[in-house]
Amino acid sequence: MAADFKDFPFQDFIIDAVQSLGFKEPTEIQAQMIPIILRGASAIGQSQTGTGKTHAYLLPLINSICGEEKRVQVVVLAPTRELATQIYEEALKIIKFAPPEKELHAKLFIGGTDKMRAIEKLKTQPHLVIGTPGRILDLVKEGALDLYSTKSIVVDEADLMLDLGFIYEVDQIASRMKKELQMLVFSATIPEKLKPFLKKYMENPEYVHVSPKQVHAKNITHVLVPLRHRNKIDLLYNMVVSLNPYLALIFVNTKANAQDVAYGLAEKGLKVGQIHGGLTPRERKKEMRQIKDLAYQVVVATDLAARGIDIEGVSHVINAELPTDLDFYIHRTGRTARAGFSGFAYTIYEDDDEQMLQKLEKMGIIFENRDIENGIWKTLDDRNRRQKRKKQPMETNAFIGIIKKPKSVKPGYKKKMKEQIEKLKKKQARKNK
Repeated sequence: MAADFKDFPFQDFIIDAVQSLGFKEPTEIQAQMIPIILRGASAIGQSQTGTGKTHAYLLPLINSICGEEKRVQVVVLAPTRELATQIYEEALKIIKFAPPEKELHAKLFIGGTDKMRAIEKLKTQPHLVIGTPGRILDLVKEGALDLYSTKSIVVDEADLMLDLGFIYEVDQIASRMKKELQMLVFSATIPEKLKPFLKKYMENPEYVHVSPKQVHAKNITHVLVPLRHRNKIDLLYNMVVSLNPYLALIFVNTKANAQDVAYGLAEKGLKVGQIHGGLTPRERKKEMRQIKDLAYQVVVATDLAARGIDIEGVSHVINAELPTDLDFYIHRTGRTARAGFSGFAYTIYEDDDEQMLQKLEKMGIIFENRDIENGIWKTLDDRNRRQKRKKQPMETNAFIGIIKKPKSVKPGYKKKMKEQIEKLKKKQARKNK
């Protein structure tokens, strides 16, 4: 496995771009995927957010583009406008190092922008097209974008594509390309419903799975906070005020809950941003700009809306509720403790969440148990101390099932029951000698 980017057969300008980006050595997903992509093979890369997968495909694909051929050679599809924009910005940082004789052109096409202006940009076909499936399919149907010459297509965040209902558009786009197409699918999870699509376009693809590392990361502190009978908005407010985060991401499961939490915290005086499916394209764009400008200390988000969006400087992740899919817990907490910094992941839980918490612990997560009262944090006993306490062989409970309860309970029943238990204890003690 390559330990340095210079170990890959990259052109000189790619190495220059890597050095400019400040990358020291390939991440695990990059080390495994780059050789496969450079060979022109199709592949599935399964890894979580923050593992470096964007550059795992951008670097080798841009390296393979022939600048002299003025046609679309690479297409990258992303499920959200924000993710597509981020990928495009990273691509520009690489292609600007291309020599004049290999001048490369990339174009971004996303929903919520002027369609006619996009068509104008396509009078000359770009080498690299990045965008959302709906807008790219529109341009193909208009005859403005010709994808038949495409050599490689990337489907990023494929499971999110499925969740948002974009797989049909992706299918329509891929069906307009040559059969000998290199398809690269990147996804945090591989749901069953995604497999028919993969089977249709990928024959014996290579598979790379990078196991989640955030679960065991030493620089993330995982903390459980019981809700008890408190108001969740009040508890969240007290947590944020006492923690005083540089930037906190509060995760909820639905857009309705996101709106409730955001408005509730804003009413208490906090500057709160929102990322969820209930925002219009203009509102989403405005929110992302303000988040990048550090206008907020708190951002409330849903999993689907926040997937793939890179927000810098997240010091705290707060789960206002546990995700229904526990894989999302890893994605959520992976938003903090990046670039060598430490981070905190707080989770508010109720009694009904116990089974899910136990599953997370089996995944290797070690929780601290804390609570906040009057602005002061205190350490709690293990929430499962009673269940985890080893029962002594002579405990009363061990004998209750042996002694049959009479059909009709007479006066002195409890006393007689106690006497029988004592007899059984003495009998057991004699056997153990």
